[in-house]
Amino acid sequence: MADGAREAAAIHLRDVATTDLPAIVDLDRRLTGEAKPAYWKAGVAPQADRFFLVAETMGGVFAGFAIGEIRAWEFGSPPVGWVFAIQVDPDRRQAGVGTALLEGLCARFRAAGVGLVRTMVNRRDHLILAFFRAQGMTAGPSLELEMELQP
Repeated sequence: MADGAREAAAIHLRDVATTDLPAIVDLDRRLTGEAKPAYWKAGVAPQADRFFLVAETMGGVFAGFAIGEIRAWEFGSPPVGWVFAIQVDPDRRQAGVGTALLEGLCARFRAAGVGLVRTMVNRRDHLILAFFRAQGMTAGPSLELEMELQP
C-alpha cells in the first residue's frame, strides 16, 4: 500500500456534531485569522442536501472538516455539489485528510444522484487551488464577477 493510501486509511470521517463546534471555530480562526462561531453554528443545523463532515485520526483527534451542499438554482444549473469549505489542521496536512474529506463529500453527492462538484477558490490562495487541482478539479464554465458597493 502506498504511503498516501496508508495515511488516508488512518482517517475516520463522520457527520459533524455540535460538540465539534469549538474545534471547528478554532481551526477556522487559526487559518483565516477571524473567529466566526455564529456562522459555523448555523452550518451544523441539519438541512436537506447539506453535508458537514469531520475528519479524525483513528485515535479520535480532530484533523479537519468540510461542508458542502447540493444546489440547483444558480443560473439554471442542474443539481451540482458545492464545496463551501474544506479545512485541515496544518499539523495534519499531507496525510490524506483533505483528500478523504473531499472524497467523503463527493460520495454523498453521488449517492444523492449528483454527478458534478464545484467550488470557488481565491486565485491567490495557491495552497487550496493546488489541492483542488491535484484532486482533478479544473476551471468550470462560469466566471465569478463582483462589484464593490459604495456607501
